[in-house]
Amino acid sequence: MPSPYAVRVEESRGRRYAEPAHPYRNDFQRDRDRVIHSRAFRRQQNKTQVFTRRYSDHFRNRLTHTLEVSQISRTIAAQLGLNVDLVETLALVHDVGHPPFGHAGEKALDAAMRAHGDSFDHNLHALRIVEDFELRYADFRGLNLTFEVREGIVKHSRDYPARDFPQLAEYLLDQRPPLEAQLIDLTDEIGYNTADLDDAYEARLLTVEQIRAGVPLFEAFYRDVERKHPQALEKLKFNETVKRLFDLMVTDLIENTRKRAQDAGVASLADVRKHGERLAAFSPEVEAARRQSKQFLYEHVYDSAALKPEKDRAERVITELFEHFIAHPDALPASYQERARDSELPRVVCDYVAGMTDNYIFEQHGKLMGSKKPAAP
Repeated sequence: MPSPYAVRVEESRGRRYAEPAHPYRNDFQRDRDRVIHSRAFRRQQNKTQVFTRRYSDHFRNRLTHTLEVSQISRTIAAQLGLNVDLVETLALVHDVGHPPFGHAGEKALDAAMRAHGDSFDHNLHALRIVEDFELRYADFRGLNLTFEVREGIVKHSRDYPARDFPQLAEYLLDQRPPLEAQLIDLTDEIGYNTADLDDAYEARLLTVEQIRAGVPLFEAFYRDVERKHPQALEKLKFNETVKRLFDLMVTDLIENTRKRAQDAGVASLADVRKHGERLAAFSPEVEAARRQSKQFLYEHVYDSAALKPEKDRAERVITELFEHFIAHPDALPASYQERARDSELPRVVCDYVAGMTDNYIFEQHGKLMGSKKPAAP
């Protein structure tokens, strides 16, 4: 049964350009399908999540991570009585603005832009993609997504002060986003906090003993698994433990968000929007455990010596290619040279680099700067 504070598609604020209704898909379902069929969505299959193919083809990439977040998000939204179509669309689109090489690439691209007095924000870049860069329709540029999806792209993971972002004024920056959007950043956390433990273990970057020593909640679940399955292979005990960690976070997010909404007395979408803080949240105990697990991953995986050479190379490739295009704008594709006539060159270069896949950026760097593409795994 729909929650009284769920977004209702029939009350959508609509699209930027009016379109006739579809005979058997509602507007959020159409938005979902437009995202899935976009070039930016497909490119995610060749963008690093954490581990490159040097380790294995079995590890998550940006696209498979997105699909996992979508599954988690749909499950939670259904239990809370939220609009599952909207939640699924927001989950599928939440990472389309990421550049190549995961967070290392985002860091390098932001640094390159700051050297020119600007910055890079993957949420705002995603908005530019769906509003302008995707060219699929004769009647308009972009995907012409509904207001609620565009608002969620902007606001799902952070609040933008209205005074600092006047270009986003239409997105109700003085209000909270709907719960459908609030969920996405938290389901993203569930996805990578568990998946990155899994991939790091598979990559032999972490041992079970290290995780047990560094993540108390994992240790508690692992002890219980050992009691119930003493003869099981270590990998199966590990899988059972990660599954329980995953289930705990999902269940807690459902129950705590429901409780916070009840305690706040919200009875409508308007109540959610005007509430003083976001209502979607983990309980204090699970939030503390999540932070501890995330800190462990930063110390032992994301910032590890094993991954540092790849991160350093990624940052160098992005920085050098960015500055090459700044110095030689004639090396840009014709469509981007045309954009540069009406826009600031650093932003145009940033847009081009951010859209590249890992493979393509290595090819371009090799072609223009003389580097070699990494050997295939």
